[in-house]
Amino acid sequence: MFQKFHNIRDTAIARHLRRLFISDPFVSLYRYCHFESKVGFDLQKPSSTLAPTTAHNCVGIFWDLDNKPPNSIPPFDVAIRLKKAVSFFGVVRYTVAYANSHAFSYVPQVVREQRKERKLLNQLENKGVIKPESYLCRVCGRRFYTNEKLVNHFKQIHEREQKKRLNQIESARGKRRVDLVAKYSMKMEKYKRAARDVLTPKVGYGLADELKRAGFFVKTVSDKPQAADIALRDHMVDMMDKRRVDCLVLVSDDSDFVEVLKEAKLRCLKTVVVGDMNNGALKRVADASFSWRDILMGKAKKEAVSVVGKWNDRDILKRLEWRYNPEVEKKAYDLGDESEDSDMDGISNVSDADYSHREGDGAWWELDSSDADVTS
Repeated sequence: MFQKFHNIRDTAIARHLRRLFISDPFVSLYRYCHFESKVGFDLQKPSSTLAPTTAHNCVGIFWDLDNKPPNSIPPFDVAIRLKKAVSFFGVVRYTVAYANSHAFSYVPQVVREQRKERKLLNQLENKGVIKPESYLCRVCGRRFYTNEKLVNHFKQIHEREQKKRLNQIESARGKRRVDLVAKYSMKMEKYKRAARDVLTPKVGYGLADELKRAGFFVKTVSDKPQAADIALRDHMVDMMDKRRVDCLVLVSDDSDFVEVLKEAKLRCLKTVVVGDMNNGALKRVADASFSWRDILMGKAKKEAVSVVGKWNDRDILKRLEWRYNPEVEKKAYDLGDESEDSDMDGISNVSDADYSHREGDGAWWELDSSDADVTS
C-alpha cells in the first residue's frame, strides 16, 4: 500500500509539472529547479523561512600527548569518550594530538604487566599445566590449542602475505595501483583487526594508530624540549586567526598554555581544559574544567549541559547590556546645550527689539490711529 501510494503521488506530480511546463516553461524551471537549499529554509514549508536556526559551536580538541598520555586506559577508548563528552559543547570538527617520538615509544606500566602475564601463561600452556579451550585465527579461521602456535602461524603466513600486498602496492603506479588497493582493501583491513590482538608491538602500544582510528590527527614533532608545546600553540593560534573554532578544548596540565587561553577569551571564544591538576593555572583561566575521571565516568556529559546553559545566558546578557561611552554622551550633551542656548538667545533678542520699538512709539498701552480704526 505504501509503495502504491508513492507511485500515485509521483504520477500526479509529474502530470502537474508537465502541464506547467507546457504553459510557461521558464516559470516552471525557475520555480521547481534549485541547486541547494540554504540552512534554515524549507522549500516545502514557506512559513518556515523566517524560523530562526539554532547556532552550534564549532569545537576543536587540542591534545598535548607529552603532558597527558593515556597511561592506564586503552587510547582508542579514551579518545572516543573524550569526543563524546566534548560533543555536548558543540559540533566537534577538529581533533589534533601532538607529541614527540618518545611519547609514541613509551610503554605504560599496565601494558608491561599484561605482557609479563601473557608470557607466563604461554609457558604454562606449553608445559601442559593449563589447557585452554582454543585460539581462533580471525583471518583464516583455523584453531590452535596454545597462543604461541597461533602467533607463529600468524607471523609465518598472514604477516608474509601482508608484506607481499604492501610491496605490490608500493611498486605499482597509476591505475594498477588503484586497482590493487581496491582488490586488497578488505584483506588488509581484516589483517589489521586480527593483528591488533595477536601481535605484540616491539615499541609502544599502538598509541598513534589507535588515536588515528578514533579520528584524531596525530602529529609527531622533533625531540627538542618544548617542541610539541610550541607546535600545538601555533596550531591553536592559527585556528583562532582563521575563526574556525568557537570552543577550544585543551587536554593538558602544562602552564605554558595560559597565555593562549587568555588570548582565546579576549577573542570571545569558549575555553575548556581537561587535566588532573585541580588547582592548576589552566583551570583557573578556562571557562570550564574536567578531570580524566570525569571524562571516563561520564560526569562531564552532565556538567557540560549546565556549562552550555551558562554560556547562553551570558551571551544574552551581553546583548542586552548598556555600555557607557563618555565621548558619545558628551557630544550629545553639548549639542543639547547649544540648541537650548540658541533658542534662549533668539527669544531674548526678539523681546529687546520689540521693547525698543515700543519705547520710540510711545507707551505700550497707547494704541495707534490705525489700530484704533481697526478696533473701532
